[in-house]
Amino acid sequence: MLQFYYNPLSPLSRRVWIALLEKEIPFTSITVNLKEGEQFKREFLAINPFHHVPVIIDDGLRVLESLAILDYLDCKYPQNPLLPKDPSQLAKVKMAQMVANNELSALVILLISEVEDSPQLKKAKRKITRILNFLAELLADDAYFGGKTLSLGDIVAGNAVILVGKLGYDLSQIKQIERWRDRLMQRQVWQQTQPNDEQVAIFKHTVQEIIQSPGKNQIISKI
Repeated sequence: MLQFYYNPLSPLSRRVWIALLEKEIPFTSITVNLKEGEQFKREFLAINPFHHVPVIIDDGLRVLESLAILDYLDCKYPQNPLLPKDPSQLAKVKMAQMVANNELSALVILLISEVEDSPQLKKAKRKITRILNFLAELLADDAYFGGKTLSLGDIVAGNAVILVGKLGYDLSQIKQIERWRDRLMQRQVWQQTQPNDEQVAIFKHTVQEIIQSPGKNQIISKI
């Protein structure tokens, strides 16, 4: 059975967790305690020398990096596909994925580390607004980035958008994104995997500790 190394508070792990559940792929979950530093222990470094989650091992194949894992899962397991066949719809899914991964996720740290009304926080929120407006344009009148069905774009972007909302960004400013967020949260899998307020507080505290630690730039992008 597929082995899934993850931490439930890790946004990157959550992407893969949702995909496994949405695609109804049987798996064994193995929690890596990041706070206790299990990702730096010899046993885990033998699985991932870059000391971060998630990792899967499937039929003897080890796959690192959440985006690579998502593509692998959708290719290997055809049920409940998460990538559309239509070229234009596929382009929208991939744009949503990459914009969320490359632009939006990095701003999570500023939402946690900056004090209210700081220039850096205001700038971060302006950029979030620009990103969310772009995602709203991609959605247009569709329920999901994949059209009528959930896609990898929704999983990657949805996790980031829901998290920035929980960290203080007011999603009601962009009604289309707010409705899309609500649509995702109506799904049983998303209700199961999204962090509650207590877990968000723990996540924020963990990130703040990492920010203050040596080598933060190498660690913080791999939460």
